[in-house]
Amino acid sequence: MDLIERLKKVKDRFEIINQQLSDPSFMNDREKIVSLSRERSELVEIVQAYEDYSAILKNIDGNREIINSSSDKDLVSLAKYELDELAEQKESLEEKIKFLLLPKDPNDNKNIIMEIRAGTGGEEAALFAGDLFRMYTRYAEKKGWKVELMDISDTGRGGVKEAVFSINGEHIYGSLKFESGVHRVQRVPETEASGRVHTSAASVAVLPEAEDVQIDINPNDLRTDIFRSGGAGGQNVNKVETAVRITHLPTGIVVQCQDERSQLKNRQKAMKVLRARLYDMKLKEQNAELSAQRKSMVGSGDRSDKIRTYNFPQNRVTDHRIGLTLYNLSNIIEGELDELIEQLKLADRTEKLQASNEV
Repeated sequence: MDLIERLKKVKDRFEIINQQLSDPSFMNDREKIVSLSRERSELVEIVQAYEDYSAILKNIDGNREIINSSSDKDLVSLAKYELDELAEQKESLEEKIKFLLLPKDPNDNKNIIMEIRAGTGGEEAALFAGDLFRMYTRYAEKKGWKVELMDISDTGRGGVKEAVFSINGEHIYGSLKFESGVHRVQRVPETEASGRVHTSAASVAVLPEAEDVQIDINPNDLRTDIFRSGGAGGQNVNKVETAVRITHLPTGIVVQCQDERSQLKNRQKAMKVLRARLYDMKLKEQNAELSAQRKSMVGSGDRSDKIRTYNFPQNRVTDHRIGLTLYNLSNIIEGELDELIEQLKLADRTEKLQASNEV
């Protein structure tokens, strides 16, 4: 199917959506309206590009007709000059349209569950995990997204052994999915008297939030344990048993939540994390065959991959997947992630475009 045919199909779908949105019979179906509106917003830019592309093709035909049929030398000269400009515009717009027509990740609009765990490096690794936790929550706040803590185990010294939290808002997974992997820090620890630079690590997992209809969990496959919140660094030390730990027996996945004072709320949050982990496992199984054929440079999402180094002495951040180095670590660690995330998105789109051209 050539480019014009693909664009016509998008335009036809866009017009159908417009008709449905104006149909009174849909007015009471809020879920349908939201779904159609979201799909329409995703097609607007493609439809506009199609209209611009059609206008350019029409002008190209018109100029060629003048060149082939007119006896006015000045008019022909002007038409040739415009034709060169139109050819450049056509080529540029075709590249843009190819980007826009790339298959969208259906999870990009989903909310996420993010898990951060201290890795090698002892207390310094926990301090770095705490830095990452604050970096992502500050970024979310700047974006106007809602952060909800699920579970956290801190060291009492500002460090975090593990933090599990959700982020809700617009296009969350699409923005943060490339953060999954091992993050490495190079700096002088506060406890280091000799001033030597140490290397520590923390792992980040970004899971798209799963809906109930996507993941069917058999209650018989679950073991639920209730215990008291608290312990070293606990957020809420309760005298009653409200913390919940759920084990999914077939997979051995264990999730827990102790942030809420209500056992019911902790159970609901824990189930949300469990669904996200099972959905993530399901996605990895579905993508395993494709990954074997072509491993994505940017978006493998393997949390064992070392993806980024934060070098404090040089105020430097390096993303190893795309070879990007930025000398603004002090801003990035405060949640200024836009430039980094946009570069990762661009690299991913470019790689997908190259792959589509090879097919």
